Amino acid sequence: MSNTDLLKELRIERHQREDHNSGGPGRWVWIAGAIILVVAAIGAGGWWSLAHRAIPVQTTTAIAAGSDPSTGAVLQATGYVTARRQATVSAQITGTLTEVLIEEGDRVKKDQVLARLDDSAYKAALDTAIAQAKAAHALVDQYRAQLAQNLRDAARDDTLAKQGLVSKQLAEQARTLADSTRAQLVSQEKQAVAADANTVQAQVNFDYCVVHAPFDGVITTKDAQVGEIISPFSAGGGFTRTGIGTIVDMDSLEVDVDVNEAYIGRVTPNMPAEAVLDAYPDWKIPAHVIAIVPAADRGKATVKVRVAMEQKDARIVPDMGVRVSFLENKPAAAMQAPKGVLVPAKAIVQRDGSDSVFIVVNGKAHRQSVQPSSQDYGDMRLVPASVNAGDDVVVSPPDSLHDGADVSVQAH
Repeated sequence: MSNTDLLKELRIERHQREDHNSGGPGRWVWIAGAIILVVAAIGAGGWWSLAHRAIPVQTTTAIAAGSDPSTGAVLQATGYVTARRQATVSAQITGTLTEVLIEEGDRVKKDQVLARLDDSAYKAALDTAIAQAKAAHALVDQYRAQLAQNLRDAARDDTLAKQGLVSKQLAEQARTLADSTRAQLVSQEKQAVAADANTVQAQVNFDYCVVHAPFDGVITTKDAQVGEIISPFSAGGGFTRTGIGTIVDMDSLEVDVDVNEAYIGRVTPNMPAEAVLDAYPDWKIPAHVIAIVPAADRGKATVKVRVAMEQKDARIVPDMGVRVSFLENKPAAAMQAPKGVLVPAKAIVQRDGSDSVFIVVNGKAHRQSVQPSSQDYGDMRLVPASVNAGDDVVVSPPDSLHDGADVSVQAH
């Protein structure tokens, strides 16, 4: 009930005055008590209004330390993180998987074993090739020994023929036999070389039963399981896998952006840039232009630009969305970005013997104890903790401001 309504209740009508006059002094006691209650209620209402009156304050936004609002960007474009080096790893022969040693997210080194295929058939073929090669080399040794004997026989027959002890025909036949054996030896040596080549081929096929990583990277997909048939050739029906998994070289990540062809003249090779991932909008990654691809997309009227990121981080993964700002000048390199936020020095006041700031949330002031850094930032102070970037901080808090107080934010 309002104060006006309380006063109306005290008004005494004419007939009530007559009744009061006829009722004696007890009626006046009741009236006096009612007046005292109303006055007390009015006083209490006024005190409550004064105690809960919103305190006018001015606020500013806490900014992240090291952030630079002026980027000097001449152009902005969007694109995606891409890997210049990635491969779908497969076997070079057809076989059944007996082991798959990878999972998504695994980091692998070059030549690390990724999978194994059933090698029983290839092991048998290798053993056969080795045996055939040994047999071929044994024949070579045999022909080589036979040739040596035939040459001695031919030389002896020539000596006897000159002495007239044997006919010249017999000596010619001995030389012919030696020449024939020499030809057979040469042929067998060639067959031994072919047998060695078959052994090497069988060994290579046997080694193909073990799949190795082609380079250092991260497994992004696992495409096959134990028991499945894998082949380097695509087969119909969907029963044959053509890859075990995909490996990506994370050191080869870069950004591909599409720039409107009307503004491509503003972009030059080695131009400084900043990349901001959609997943981490507060993280600015230094970058520069690698190259402008000399081809335009007729449908989108854009030109592809390759951008290199100058920082490597595990948070950057292929196919992430990226916004790239092309800059006029390369930003000054910072020694080490400080942690925390910057607030005006006037926002820090003493409360209960400690440095404090007041943060406005939903019309109420919340006190936060802080330990500002001693490093000089002009009119700003670095607050390493307790305050987040984007918080509304009270500038020059009045002495009457306390934790939980209602505030009304005044325009600057």
